[in-house]
Amino acid sequence: MNSDQQPLWTPSSERVAGAVITDFMKEVSRREGIEIRDYAGLYRWSIDRPEAFWATLWDYCGVVAETRGARILADGDRMPGARFFPDARLNFAENLLRRRDGGTAIVFRGETKVERRLTWAELHDAVSRMAGALKSLGVGPGDRVAGLMPNMPETVVAMLAATSLGAVWSSASPDFGVQGVLDRFGQIKPKVLFSVDAYYYNGRTIDVLDKLARILDGLPTVQRCVVVPYVSEDVDLSRLHRAVDLSAFVAGQPAGEIPFVRLPFDHPLYIMYSSGTTGVPKCIVHGAGGTLLQHLKEHRLHCDIRRDDRVFYFTTCGWMMWNWLVSALATGATLVLYDGSPFHPDGNALFDYAEAEKVTLFGTSAKYIDALAKGGYRPADSHDLGALRTLTSTGSPLVP
Repeated sequence: MNSDQQPLWTPSSERVAGAVITDFMKEVSRREGIEIRDYAGLYRWSIDRPEAFWATLWDYCGVVAETRGARILADGDRMPGARFFPDARLNFAENLLRRRDGGTAIVFRGETKVERRLTWAELHDAVSRMAGALKSLGVGPGDRVAGLMPNMPETVVAMLAATSLGAVWSSASPDFGVQGVLDRFGQIKPKVLFSVDAYYYNGRTIDVLDKLARILDGLPTVQRCVVVPYVSEDVDLSRLHRAVDLSAFVAGQPAGEIPFVRLPFDHPLYIMYSSGTTGVPKCIVHGAGGTLLQHLKEHRLHCDIRRDDRVFYFTTCGWMMWNWLVSALATGATLVLYDGSPFHPDGNALFDYAEAEKVTLFGTSAKYIDALAKGGYRPADSHDLGALRTLTSTGSPLVP
């Protein structure tokens, strides 16, 4: 920064004092017997003492586990080969479902067509029923469960149910073409596939079932395709083999305790994919413990997310930011989900939503921000965004 340039925004001293990262620095100073005064000092210490940093973060965030184990880092001089928390056993979904009360866990809008809410208790019950249904099919540790789903509550439920059993979750957006889906899911051989009947985009209803029939033809490992009725209550599944609607899939499964399977720290959690610009998309496996800790660090220390915050990120289930967003449940925050065009009926759609739901973190892409600027939109002037503390683009805070 040149001497004549000024920051776009500087936090007040009160905000700095009340930030989660400031409290974390105090905890580090207390535990380590040192004085961490600022971000630069915390960063330097985390690089010099990675074992101490991650152990402190684990304790500070209250990670739920069968055991953390005495060892924090094994073979730390090897790359690849270093292993964090090699003796730990935990379950990712268990850490995201700590709450089970009447507070709001998920708010959802599907353009102007659908609005729904789930409490923490309702979310827990839905996951428990879904986990029971998956378990009845023999789904267990290491099995793959895939979703061709919009960014909606049922997608979160399916992911949590699968990972509660130790299965590996992978998702794509329903706007992907048949070959694009097969290029991804064909490599991982899923046992169960979740899909919707159709979805909304820019005011239109777009059918998925014809495409889904061709996808199932190319995925012989799928034992059951679970269709979520998003657009129609009564979905005709006669053209689909191995398919059942969601209500029939969970019928007879009582809501209750979830049998979380606690597994090693690096047990596979997600399979995501490279862009596919250099051939068939490459599978990228993310471990349960590493994903949990990294997201807790980013959410709490970098984005200042707290219990009962309302966290929004404009994303589809084909982008890794969906996985990032969902982890906010581990902090006790409310997920604010949106599926559809961000410009329907006009460019105010997402900020109307943020104002109505008192969103505290608003995440989106740089392309969307640029489109707003070109369209002459000024949401700070047209909307009451007083609850908003953080605006972030592709994971980088613009206003921390």
